[in-house]
Amino acid sequence: MTDTISALSRHPALTRGHERLIRTDARTVAWQTAICETPAPTGREQARGAKVSGLLREIGLTSVSTDDVGNVIAWWGPADRAPVVIAAHLDTVFGPGVDVSVRKDGDRLIGPGITDNARGLAGMLALADVVASGQWATAKPIAFVATVGEEGAGDLRGVRHLFGERKLAADSVIVLDGAGDDRVVHGGLGCRRYRFMFRGPGGHSWSAFGAPNPAHAASTLTQAVAELPGRETPRTTCSVVGIGGGTSLNSIPDEAWVEIDLRSEGTAPLEEIERVLHAAARLGMDRENARKTLGSRALDLTVAVIGDRPSGVTPADHPLVQAGLDATRAVGRRPALATASTDANIPISLGIPAIALGAGGKAGDTHSATEWFENADGPAGIFRALLVLAAAAGLNK
Repeated sequence: MTDTISALSRHPALTRGHERLIRTDARTVAWQTAICETPAPTGREQARGAKVSGLLREIGLTSVSTDDVGNVIAWWGPADRAPVVIAAHLDTVFGPGVDVSVRKDGDRLIGPGITDNARGLAGMLALADVVASGQWATAKPIAFVATVGEEGAGDLRGVRHLFGERKLAADSVIVLDGAGDDRVVHGGLGCRRYRFMFRGPGGHSWSAFGAPNPAHAASTLTQAVAELPGRETPRTTCSVVGIGGGTSLNSIPDEAWVEIDLRSEGTAPLEEIERVLHAAARLGMDRENARKTLGSRALDLTVAVIGDRPSGVTPADHPLVQAGLDATRAVGRRPALATASTDANIPISLGIPAIALGAGGKAGDTHSATEWFENADGPAGIFRALLVLAAAAGLNK
């Protein structure tokens, strides 16, 4: 453990902060439950944003605002220099019709989004509470940010706005996402998502037989994805995640679409497989057009990028990453470096030091209706983040 984290773990403000986290643990879990039960589908985070904004004000932060895209931002300390950003995303993968109520089953809380990311948001609030109640004096200001559009088709919209249009010049970024207290995510997992759309004339399955069939072309593409070889170094995955088209059982479809999710720990494989996908799509279209009947209109193809999350890494020897590793040891856990797709991808890609941490406890069934959270030594995970925050912001008293 470095001298910085070792000294901070004995600092009076951190000792008081740790005690407060333990003493207010039930309130933190209550916040988590209330947040989970406030629906926040990607693109419809307003109600949850308002709830988090209100809780930040109750905690004692007075400089709280909501920006043009819906990010909630609360400042601690004068905003006259680059802040340390604590971020947690507001949105969930669940649509507006999903029942997000939370039920208790033994030691577990079960509910869609109870971990991802109600736990991260509750952890951020707990950190803000410690800072405000302790009247922390830090060398750098702290910005507590609840972001929109982290999940799926949101494509990191909130954090892109924060560091793009708003041009926030952050000193460093600590993302709280989900549960756990051992992983330190310092790598941003690159992710590209595509929609390949094949369109043709369509027609009756009997009388128009011979017209080029978009579904046949789409099948060539899906088969090409299925036959891609595995790649472990750098680890790369490619999956068909959606396929559709057609209007009836007796019609040749006039369109068929395939959605593909491509992820890699490196940039080169993304570029390489993207070329393979485009070639496979063109091959499917060309084959179908080559066998169409004379006079039939040919298929055409359009490709839309519906998600593009940049890859990158905060070096393992960077002080922020080292603080994450040392803080993990300080709470009695064995640290593990990891790569994932989180809000940290954007600052990492811009050269801003960033990591992502879990906010304590255990979890499972993420992104499912049976998602669960177990508050197993939950305060330890939040205290780990508090140690990293203190190291990054420079705690004076």
